[in-house]
Amino acid sequence: MRRLLTSAVLAMALVVGAAGPAPAAPPGPDGAPVAGWSVVDGRLTWTSGKPVPLADAAVEFWSGDRRLGRAKPHPDSRTFSLDLASTAGLDNLGDLEVRAGGKRLDRAEPPRTTSRKQAVPTPPAPQPAHGADPGKPGPYRTVTGEYDLPGVKLPDFGVPVEMRGVVVAPRGAPGARPLALFLHGRHLLCYRGMDEEVPQEWPCPAGTDPLPSHRGYIQAQQLLASQGYVTVSISANGINGQDYAVEDGGAQARSSLVRLHLAKWAEWAGAGRAGAPGIARSAPRADLSKVFLMGHSRGGEGVSRAAMDSLTPPPADRDGYRGPVRWTIRGMLLIGPTIFGQNPVPDVPSATILPGCDGDVFDLQGQLFVDETRGVSRGRALHSALYFVGANHNFFNTEWTPGQSVAPSWDDFGSTEPDPVCSPGTPTRLTAAQQQTAGATYIAAAARLFVGGDDRIRPLFDGSGVRAPSAGPARVLSHALGGNRTPVLAPGPSTKVSAGARICEQITDDAAKSCIDPQDMNSRLAHFAQMYPIVPEPGRYAAELSWSAAGRPIRLAPARPVSVAGSRELALRVIVPPNTTGTRFGVTVVGADGRRAALGDVRIDGLPGTEWTTSYWGQEVRVPLTGAPGRVAAVEFVPRSGSGRAWVLDAWGWSPGTPDPAPVALPRLDIGKVQPVEGDTGSATYEVPVSVTGSGGGTLRLFLTDNVSWVTRSWVATVRPGQRTIEVPVEVTGDTIYGEGEGQQLTAKAESGFVVGDYVGGLDVVNDDPRPGVSVAATSVRVAEGAQLTWEVTLSAPTETVYFVVTEPRAPASGVELSTLDVDRAWFEQNAWQSADPERPLSATWLVPYLGFAPGETTNPFTIPTVTDDRTEPDELVELHAIDESGLPVLTGTVTGG
Repeated sequence: MRRLLTSAVLAMALVVGAAGPAPAAPPGPDGAPVAGWSVVDGRLTWTSGKPVPLADAAVEFWSGDRRLGRAKPHPDSRTFSLDLASTAGLDNLGDLEVRAGGKRLDRAEPPRTTSRKQAVPTPPAPQPAHGADPGKPGPYRTVTGEYDLPGVKLPDFGVPVEMRGVVVAPRGAPGARPLALFLHGRHLLCYRGMDEEVPQEWPCPAGTDPLPSHRGYIQAQQLLASQGYVTVSISANGINGQDYAVEDGGAQARSSLVRLHLAKWAEWAGAGRAGAPGIARSAPRADLSKVFLMGHSRGGEGVSRAAMDSLTPPPADRDGYRGPVRWTIRGMLLIGPTIFGQNPVPDVPSATILPGCDGDVFDLQGQLFVDETRGVSRGRALHSALYFVGANHNFFNTEWTPGQSVAPSWDDFGSTEPDPVCSPGTPTRLTAAQQQTAGATYIAAAARLFVGGDDRIRPLFDGSGVRAPSAGPARVLSHALGGNRTPVLAPGPSTKVSAGARICEQITDDAAKSCIDPQDMNSRLAHFAQMYPIVPEPGRYAAELSWSAAGRPIRLAPARPVSVAGSRELALRVIVPPNTTGTRFGVTVVGADGRRAALGDVRIDGLPGTEWTTSYWGQEVRVPLTGAPGRVAAVEFVPRSGSGRAWVLDAWGWSPGTPDPAPVALPRLDIGKVQPVEGDTGSATYEVPVSVTGSGGGTLRLFLTDNVSWVTRSWVATVRPGQRTIEVPVEVTGDTIYGEGEGQQLTAKAESGFVVGDYVGGLDVVNDDPRPGVSVAATSVRVAEGAQLTWEVTLSAPTETVYFVVTEPRAPASGVELSTLDVDRAWFEQNAWQSADPERPLSATWLVPYLGFAPGETTNPFTIPTVTDDRTEPDELVELHAIDESGLPVLTGTVTGG
């Protein structure tokens, strides 16, 4: 039996992972795998005490503040594993954690603190209703049906993926109609009624059915169809069941699937209409020059990649679609999306819903669909963020909603204690029906703005502070980049600041430089979401303002004066702490000639939040530029409140209107991977595969991270027109020393004039050296109660990377076994991640004592600290057995009784 390390009482969570098979964890008395940590066949393995349904954010293993990697899900919905090679370079595997989307999964929620129980301010009154209401049904009745075509084989996936869709279309609408395609996210694959123990593997096992996630957006489809759109929601279970094996979490595969469906609709709109499925023939012809995409969660990243791939084709060997592009994507709406690569398509308009009670993609990384477009291209495409107060992740899809779904479903917020913001029944929490209606309304609004070109809808998206009447009680806050905006201020190292301001780094572990204390989880959420393993990340800054008295101006000055000629207002994106009220400041601009013009005052109240929400989010405020100088040399913030704190993300000259985004096919970068054998002698230099396609040039920021030291080197690369690669040489030195996980990881982000598809790759060195032998000076030791049991363990040779020896206690053949109260409590709980109470034999716990050898180290003591007590006891025994491939002999220890 393989013993395990820690208990796990989990909220619902998500999954993605490293490739490579691993057996399921051993079963417990009830037949379910035993909860905790283990080392199984060279893989670090964690098992939940109850099923962890498939979801969208990536399940990751951490050791303290180091991310070990994404974990592979197993079909039992409880077990996740990671090759131990990826943990090379860590001094130990202490403080192991499981996280997803910035949230701990491997422990029950901690007891609420006093601050947690403090009352959250009453939510603000709904914003004024906008005159244009895109949530009203249109004039057309609708027709609904499905199609199911032969599956398709996608690169890197062993099993074909389904080509299935549910269609809702208008009846009797004249002419060709715009096409709206919906893509769901990562959820359960298979179901059998409400059975929660169904294996999650693709294809679904006999006796189970694929979960119909694609049927979960019918309300939004019917609304759009009534307004004249042909809509199709496609199924992606085949990708969800295999995307753990690919580094991008399945984004490229989802793009391929979207474009394969679009190709079918292009065919059915033309010469292939006679052979189209019945529901497609019952619908009006689709106008492929007007395509709108909606993606939920992983589906959001998938449709964004599809929009990118439609403008700039990916490498043919990595793409599941290789035909012509016979469509034009006009815009997208994304719901709680992932964006692992942090490289959105800059020239296709988008709106991103950020659910305020998202318990799945908890870090609201979808914010970067807005932030990471800044400066990349011409900035004409509008990119909007919509913060939905009180919405969770799942309920936008009825098949993920209890009481509406055909399969097990849940509230992903998942709190086991009352939460003043997100618990059902609180003033801020939306019901499932309210959330679905609001979601459908804003989906229709985005289509009407981006595809229909109706500029009357823009104020719902661009920070103008109005709401859609049909969204009911939903409080939706918006801000945007792009559109009719001209840059005024983007805080960075060249920004000059006065007292009361500092330029802070968004991604850093240095508390003195960080915008938010790195020990605060908010330092890695929303605007501050990290692209692992990059820390620090140059190029991402904000300006922190702090004051303790009203009236003294705080100045931010760009490197050189900027023109605001033609702009009507100054738009600012500003964060204030959650639950604060009455943050007020006046805004003044200073001209290049020194003339000051007071533009007006703004007030910002913090979002309602607790430690279980992501509520540090930039709100848009505007002041008129009436009387402002044509060229602005500085922006001043004059506090009106006695004290406060705020973060300025950027400032823009704003004017109404939605310009044509005029998308262009930017040059594109894709990174591959090479796996050389280390060798025994000499050095060899290898190039990381980097391909540049398309025409034109631009700049990219590259990050090269050593897999052992975790040190990252960052630089900006300029690519000139016609250049087809970027040289990234990595030297590999051969030796005869055992080591796993050596190599370099290359990651890329677009800076300007570029898009990035496959954003991560690099060089993985294949170890060809033998594993060292393990010996012990004395396998049996004997000590008095209160002393340390110590075995001197020796490796036959040093290693290049950390080498682990992992054991489990087993019941001795005879005698009395040491119990949980015979050893140091802190040591036990650190190595077993469970309480020492009640007293029980060590072999009946999840204890896994392990020993780590640092690189170059060959001798290390293996110790178990014992404690004294006032009981009269016989000699007590412990017997440790290796549960890895180290070859460690059985260790026995005897503690003499008191």
